[in-house]
This record gives sequence, structure tokens and C-alpha cells, in this order.
Amino acid sequence: MLSAQKPPAAGKLEIYAFNLPDIKGKMLSFDQFKGKVLLIVNVASNSGFTSQYAALEELYQKHKAEGLVILGFPSNDFGAEEPETEAKIQVFCESTYHISFPLFSKVAVRGDDITPLFSYLTKEANPKLKGDVHWNFSKFLVNRKGKLVARFSPDVAPDDPELIVAIEDALSGKEDKANGKPQPDSQAGDDDRRPPGGA
Repeated sequence: MLSAQKPPAAGKLEIYAFNLPDIKGKMLSFDQFKGKVLLIVNVASNSGFTSQYAALEELYQKHKAEGLVILGFPSNDFGAEEPETEAKIQVFCESTYHISFPLFSKVAVRGDDITPLFSYLTKEANPKLKGDVHWNFSKFLVNRKGKLVARFSPDVAPDDPELIVAIEDALSGKEDKANGKPQPDSQAGDDDRRPPGGA
């Protein structure tokens, strides 16, 4: 994992101020996502929720022309569910799930080494949605104006109607409706290694 990125300069703390390396190590500026709806997800290759990659890709293909961008951030913070290198993660995602949405280099999403982006998302982006990430495949929805408007725990699948409605509302500019019920990951834990319905 690359070392934690420096936080944006004081006075510019917004989603578009961040710059992080993609899965190949190329630095990407979030400024390029202005005007887009972002679904930011911390992902892992060996999680009970890993199969959500398929639904995330389907969601991306369905709505990318409307302005949805899914951003995947591999993390090994929970249950050692992402021990692989960036190169192996990329091969796995592309060969197994045909992922085409942007993937980034591995990050820490909690603790002392938390990446500034996730520190921002969990502490400052929206006071109503504050709270630590508790497991892989947590989801943060950012509207076209760069505001964090909803947050979903790992057991809310990408094809869950509540998430779909929130995304569609954000895409259509229905700001108020996109402020769905806060769902911090406070109830996520060891049991979240199993996808809903067991297995």
C-alpha cells in the first residue's frame, strides 16, 4: 500500500481537492469528477461481499452515460480480506468481474493511517453521516455538487432499491430526496463477512 496521501490545503476541503493514485499508480485528481455523481466504495477481493463487484459494474454500465462514476478503493483493514498487490487486484477484478470503473491503489479507511479522503468522508463531509467505516463494501454517495448525501452499509447491495433510488435522485438533481436516511456502518462487524442470505 502506498503511504497515506497528504490532505488538501487548508480552506479547500471538498471532495474535488483530493488526489490519489489509481490501481496502476498514476495520480488522479478528483477535480475531473466535477458534475458527476460518485459512489465511493472500499472493496476487497476475499470478502463475503466481494460478489458485489458484479452488481457494481452492472450499476456503472447502466448509469455511467447519465454521469455516475463508481470509485473502488481496495483496503486490507478488515479481516485481512485484501492482502494482494495492486497488480493482482487489477487482474482479479478485470478477469473475474470485468470491472471497468476506476480502481485506486490500496488505502487505509480507518485508524491512524487513514487516507485523508476517507477521513474526510467519515468525519467532515456531512455531519449527519459521520462515523467510522466498519467493514468492506461500505458505500458513500456524493451528488453532482460534491456533497455527501447518503451512506450505505456493506449489506446494502448495489442493486438494493434504496441505493438505486438514492443514485437516481442524485443523477436527476433531486437533492432533498438524495439525503436518504443515514446508514453509517455502526452495525457492521465480523458477521458481515457473509453476504446477505448466508453463503
